[in-house]
Amino acid sequence: MGAALGDHESREFLAGIRVGDICGGTVAEITGRQGVTVTLDGFSARPLGIVWPLDISWRGDPHLAVKVGQRITAEVTAIDLDTHRARLAMTATENPELWAFLKSRHRGEILSGTIAAIERFGVFVALDDGPDHPVFPGVGFITIPELSWRRVEALSDVVQVGQRVSCEFLQFDTWHGEARLSLKGTQPDPFQAFADRVAIGQTVQGQVTKLVPFGVFVQVADGVEGLVHLAELTSTPVATPEDAVEAGDEVTVVVTDIDRVQRKLSLSRRQVSSDSL
Repeated sequence: MGAALGDHESREFLAGIRVGDICGGTVAEITGRQGVTVTLDGFSARPLGIVWPLDISWRGDPHLAVKVGQRITAEVTAIDLDTHRARLAMTATENPELWAFLKSRHRGEILSGTIAAIERFGVFVALDDGPDHPVFPGVGFITIPELSWRRVEALSDVVQVGQRVSCEFLQFDTWHGEARLSLKGTQPDPFQAFADRVAIGQTVQGQVTKLVPFGVFVQVADGVEGLVHLAELTSTPVATPEDAVEAGDEVTVVVTDIDRVQRKLSLSRRQVSSDSL
């Protein structure tokens, strides 16, 4: 009976809180994987707030940023009435200017800035209208797949430090306090252009770029590669791609399928007439 009453009271308390509210409270417990539990002001019966480890701080080890009994303020990012928990983000009040800037961005928005650093895992961008990041060289970040529609061998082939860029905003990465960006989102997709001018059944020329156990990839246009499955390499079965072609070979292939959504192109060398090989 007492537990049921307590659940009702906690549910009623949480129902009065809204996502985006700034709440105060006291750190009740620090756990390794779940983060920090918080006794919220106005409800002392048990901790109802929880701060996940990556929502504690954008600086260094998040667990060094808090201690049991510490007073904190945090923004409510989610409320779960079933588990009687309010998810909180201390990062919102740790750097309110940065949080407000990122929170106000919209998917598809075009942001301009300067390449601040090139790392093996992606590229940092110092945004023109954004505040400084407390840890990283820039508030904007472009992952490798979002740099270009074309295969990227070296990031420095695509961008240079100090270069001016305009990128599409994808999402607010609350874990790192970053604006995830896409450089290729502001550029024409060569795959769609290829699909506009080529029909299924059409014969095209290409160059073998990569051999894999199940077939070979062939570049048929700038930034456009298709797969020739092992069974489609030759009219007579082969055990491995190396039995039929080598990387760098110029080949003639037939377009057998174009998937615009997945950006996948299927090709056949077997279906090309023997006179064309």
